[in-house]
Amino acid sequence: MTLPRLLIIGPQGSGKGTQGARVAEAFRIPAISTGDVFRANVKEGTPLGQQVQAIIEAGDLVPDELTGAIVRDRLAQDDAAGGFLLDGYPRNIGQVGDLDAFLEERDEPLTGVIELSVPREESIRRIPLRAAEQGRSDDNDESIAKRLSIYESETAPILDVYRERGVAFEVDGVGTLDEVFERIITALAARGIVA
Repeated sequence: MTLPRLLIIGPQGSGKGTQGARVAEAFRIPAISTGDVFRANVKEGTPLGQQVQAIIEAGDLVPDELTGAIVRDRLAQDDAAGGFLLDGYPRNIGQVGDLDAFLEERDEPLTGVIELSVPREESIRRIPLRAAEQGRSDDNDESIAKRLSIYESETAPILDVYRERGVAFEVDGVGTLDEVFERIITALAARGIVA
Protein backbone atom coordinates (compact mmCIF):
# COMPACT_ATOMS: atom_id res chain seq x y z
CA MET A 1 0.00 0.00 0.00
CA THR A 2 1.23 3.48 -0.88
CA LEU A 3 1.31 5.94 2.01
CA PRO A 4 -0.82 9.03 1.42
CA ARG A 5 1.78 11.81 1.31
CA LEU A 6 -0.33 14.22 -0.64
CA LEU A 7 -0.43 17.77 -1.92
CA ILE A 8 -3.63 19.47 -3.08
CA ILE A 9 -3.27 22.39 -5.49
CA GLY A 10 -5.84 24.68 -7.04
CA PRO A 11 -6.62 28.36 -7.42
CA GLN A 12 -8.34 30.27 -4.62
CA GLY A 13 -11.99 29.28 -4.60
CA SER A 14 -11.31 25.83 -6.11
CA GLY A 15 -12.49 24.09 -2.93
CA LYS A 16 -9.07 22.70 -2.07
CA GLY A 17 -9.41 23.51 1.63
CA THR A 18 -12.77 21.75 1.88
CA GLN A 19 -11.74 18.77 -0.23
CA GLY A 20 -8.34 18.54 1.46
CA ALA A 21 -9.99 18.28 4.86
CA ARG A 22 -12.33 15.55 3.58
CA VAL A 23 -9.47 13.55 2.01
CA ALA A 24 -7.38 13.87 5.18
CA GLU A 25 -10.30 12.66 7.29
CA ALA A 26 -10.91 9.68 4.98
CA PHE A 27 -7.24 8.65 5.26
CA ARG A 28 -6.92 9.64 8.95
CA ILE A 29 -3.95 11.91 8.22
CA PRO A 30 -3.40 15.54 9.17
CA ALA A 31 -4.44 18.22 6.70
CA ILE A 32 -1.70 20.84 6.88
CA SER A 33 -2.97 24.14 5.53
CA THR A 34 -0.52 27.00 5.73
CA GLY A 35 -3.42 29.44 5.34
CA ASP A 36 -5.21 27.93 8.35
CA VAL A 37 -2.01 28.08 10.43
CA PHE A 38 -1.52 31.73 9.51
CA ARG A 39 -5.18 32.68 10.15
CA ALA A 40 -5.16 30.91 13.54
CA ASN A 41 -2.07 32.88 14.57
CA VAL A 42 -3.63 36.15 13.39
CA LYS A 43 -6.81 35.39 15.35
CA GLU A 44 -4.81 34.57 18.49
CA GLY A 45 -2.68 37.70 18.09
CA THR A 46 0.60 35.78 18.32
CA PRO A 47 3.86 37.42 17.20
CA LEU A 48 3.67 35.31 14.01
CA GLY A 49 0.06 36.41 13.56
CA GLN A 50 0.96 40.08 13.87
CA GLN A 51 3.76 39.61 11.36
CA VAL A 52 1.46 37.83 8.91
CA GLN A 53 -1.67 39.98 9.25
CA ALA A 54 -0.43 42.97 7.30
CA ILE A 55 0.98 40.72 4.57
CA ILE A 56 -2.31 38.81 4.13
CA GLU A 57 -4.50 41.92 4.24
CA ALA A 58 -2.43 43.45 1.44
CA GLY A 59 -3.14 40.31 -0.61
CA ASP A 60 0.54 39.38 -0.58
CA LEU A 61 2.00 35.99 0.23
CA VAL A 62 3.96 35.15 3.37
CA PRO A 63 7.73 34.87 2.63
CA ASP A 64 9.04 31.43 1.63
CA GLU A 65 11.45 31.09 4.57
CA LEU A 66 8.71 31.64 7.15
CA THR A 67 6.24 29.34 5.40
CA GLY A 68 8.86 26.61 4.90
CA ALA A 69 9.88 26.65 8.56
CA ILE A 70 6.26 26.26 9.68
CA VAL A 71 5.65 23.36 7.27
CA ARG A 72 8.86 21.52 8.21
CA ASP A 73 8.00 21.85 11.90
CA ARG A 74 4.48 20.50 11.28
CA LEU A 75 5.63 17.57 9.10
CA ALA A 76 8.11 16.52 11.79
CA GLN A 77 5.28 15.92 14.29
CA ASP A 78 4.32 12.32 15.10
CA ASP A 79 0.84 12.40 13.56
CA ALA A 80 2.33 13.06 10.09
CA ALA A 81 4.45 9.87 10.12
CA GLY A 82 1.68 7.81 8.52
CA GLY A 83 0.97 10.38 5.82
CA PHE A 84 -0.21 13.94 5.40
CA LEU A 85 -2.02 16.28 3.06
CA LEU A 86 -0.45 19.65 2.30
CA ASP A 87 -2.67 22.55 1.24
CA GLY A 88 -1.06 25.83 0.24
CA TYR A 89 2.54 24.63 0.23
CA PRO A 90 4.62 24.46 -1.87
CA ARG A 91 3.26 27.36 -3.92
CA ASN A 92 6.29 28.17 -6.09
CA ILE A 93 9.35 26.44 -7.58
CA GLY A 94 11.64 27.58 -4.74
CA GLN A 95 9.34 26.01 -2.15
CA VAL A 96 9.26 22.76 -4.17
CA GLY A 97 13.05 22.56 -3.74
CA ASP A 98 12.78 23.26 -0.02
CA LEU A 99 10.10 20.60 0.46
CA ASP A 100 12.03 18.09 -1.70
CA ALA A 101 15.15 18.52 0.43
CA PHE A 102 13.20 18.01 3.66
CA LEU A 103 11.30 14.95 2.38
CA GLU A 104 14.44 13.38 0.84
CA GLU A 105 16.20 13.59 4.23
CA ARG A 106 13.31 11.59 5.66
CA ASP A 107 12.96 9.26 2.63
CA GLU A 108 9.30 10.32 2.37
CA PRO A 109 8.55 11.47 -1.19
CA LEU A 110 5.16 12.87 -2.15
CA THR A 111 2.98 10.06 -3.52
CA GLY A 112 0.17 12.12 -5.04
CA VAL A 113 -0.45 15.69 -6.16
CA ILE A 114 -4.14 16.49 -6.62
CA GLU A 115 -4.78 19.38 -9.02
CA LEU A 116 -8.29 20.75 -8.55
CA SER A 117 -9.13 22.30 -11.88
CA VAL A 118 -11.65 25.16 -11.77
CA PRO A 119 -12.15 27.90 -14.39
CA ARG A 120 -11.10 31.39 -13.24
CA GLU A 121 -14.71 32.66 -13.51
CA GLU A 122 -15.86 29.91 -11.14
CA SER A 123 -13.14 30.80 -8.61
CA ILE A 124 -14.16 34.46 -8.76
CA ARG A 125 -17.83 33.50 -8.27
CA ARG A 126 -17.08 31.26 -5.26
CA ILE A 127 -14.67 33.46 -3.29
CA PRO A 128 -17.20 36.12 -2.16
CA LEU A 129 -19.45 33.30 -0.94
CA ARG A 130 -16.54 31.91 1.10
CA ALA A 131 -15.82 35.37 2.49
CA ALA A 132 -19.42 35.71 3.66
CA GLU A 133 -19.50 32.20 5.19
CA GLN A 134 -16.12 32.41 6.92
CA GLY A 135 -15.87 36.15 7.60
CA ARG A 136 -12.55 36.43 5.79
CA SER A 137 -11.39 40.01 5.39
CA ASP A 138 -8.69 38.96 2.92
CA ASP A 139 -11.35 37.96 0.35
CA ASN A 140 -11.97 41.33 -1.31
CA ASP A 141 -12.01 42.04 -5.07
CA GLU A 142 -8.52 43.53 -5.19
CA SER A 143 -6.80 40.80 -3.17
CA ILE A 144 -8.75 38.06 -5.03
CA ALA A 145 -7.50 39.29 -8.42
CA LYS A 146 -3.96 39.64 -7.07
CA ARG A 147 -3.91 36.14 -5.53
CA LEU A 148 -5.34 34.51 -8.66
CA SER A 149 -2.65 36.20 -10.77
CA ILE A 150 0.06 35.03 -8.35
CA TYR A 151 -1.40 31.50 -8.50
CA GLU A 152 -1.32 31.50 -12.30
CA SER A 153 2.23 32.85 -12.56
CA GLU A 154 3.94 31.16 -9.58
CA THR A 155 1.96 28.14 -8.38
CA ALA A 156 0.56 26.62 -11.57
CA PRO A 157 4.11 26.04 -12.95
CA ILE A 158 4.96 23.66 -10.07
CA LEU A 159 2.43 21.26 -11.53
CA ASP A 160 4.80 20.68 -14.47
CA VAL A 161 7.47 19.49 -12.01
CA TYR A 162 5.07 17.01 -10.40
CA ARG A 163 3.65 15.86 -13.75
CA GLU A 164 7.21 15.04 -14.91
CA ARG A 165 7.64 12.92 -11.77
CA GLY A 166 4.38 11.12 -12.55
CA VAL A 167 2.67 11.98 -9.27
CA ALA A 168 0.30 14.79 -10.37
CA PHE A 169 -3.21 14.24 -11.67
CA GLU A 170 -6.01 16.62 -12.55
CA VAL A 171 -9.47 16.43 -11.00
CA ASP A 172 -12.45 18.46 -12.23
CA GLY A 173 -13.29 20.74 -9.29
CA VAL A 174 -16.72 21.76 -10.57
CA GLY A 175 -19.70 19.87 -9.15
CA THR A 176 -21.14 19.05 -5.76
CA LEU A 177 -18.80 18.51 -2.81
CA ASP A 178 -19.54 14.78 -2.95
CA GLU A 179 -18.96 14.51 -6.70
CA VAL A 180 -15.57 16.22 -6.51
CA PHE A 181 -14.57 14.17 -3.44
CA GLU A 182 -15.51 10.92 -5.23
CA ARG A 183 -13.37 11.93 -8.24
CA ILE A 184 -10.39 12.54 -5.95
CA ILE A 185 -10.78 9.23 -4.08
CA THR A 186 -11.15 7.33 -7.39
CA ALA A 187 -8.03 9.00 -8.84
CA LEU A 188 -6.01 8.22 -5.70
CA ALA A 189 -7.19 4.57 -5.70
CA ALA A 190 -6.05 4.25 -9.34
CA ARG A 191 -2.58 5.13 -8.04
CA GLY A 192 -2.65 2.56 -5.23
CA ILE A 193 -3.48 5.11 -2.53
CA VAL A 194 -6.53 3.78 -0.72
CA ALA A 195 -8.13 4.68 2.60
